[in-house]
Amino acid sequence: MNAWLNFIGWLAGAYLVGAIPFGLLIGRLKGVDIRTVGSKNIGATNVFRSVGKGWGILTFTLDAMKGLVPVLVFPMLGKADIPVFQGLENSFGLLCGVAAILGHNFPVYLKFKGGKGVATSAGVLIGVAPAAVGVGVLGWLVLFLTSRYVSFASMGAALVVPAAGWWLYRGQELLTPIVLTLLGLLVVFRHKANIQRLMTGTESRFQFGKKEAANRTQQTGGSIQNTGGER
Repeated sequence: MNAWLNFIGWLAGAYLVGAIPFGLLIGRLKGVDIRTVGSKNIGATNVFRSVGKGWGILTFTLDAMKGLVPVLVFPMLGKADIPVFQGLENSFGLLCGVAAILGHNFPVYLKFKGGKGVATSAGVLIGVAPAAVGVGVLGWLVLFLTSRYVSFASMGAALVVPAAGWWLYRGQELLTPIVLTLLGLLVVFRHKANIQRLMTGTESRFQFGKKEAANRTQQTGGSIQNTGGER
């Protein structure tokens, strides 16, 4: 019984790590409430567009680390407390990673209104299925460069990764490809608003260089005006 309580404790810890809203915190550091500008999402893409390129990259990195750290570190720290997972550290880490993704998507700190889980899922996958991540990154780049829709590329990559996982893990354990499939479907589900905008032709394409900077200035300026000049 104590072993399973410890296991639940590690999952809860992974969830709380995943729930840290780095995008919101970075936006506030720059005087912007990321929930009121752009797509109003707390993820890296909205930070990139609404706050700045470097801050968006930092947000993506930190969100990815929320997934990677529980996958790699928690099994090493917790395996002595949970004998059933000794020798199954990869499975333990994968389940902790899932908890971190759920924390990012449904953070208790923000009344369960979080991001879409792309960066955090990427961190988890780097820890448990790096080869599948490589295929997913390639798929993302192809879709992004041909469409300039970040959301479309992210959803495409979310489906490419589990397909690669089933191929790479064929004849081996089933937990990893099954979880990859569920995570991919979760990412697509979290993009349901983007899917609607793509279907109606109102989804924003990524703009490079000066156009993106101009869009960011317009978005943050409009937000300041709407809030009476508060930052």
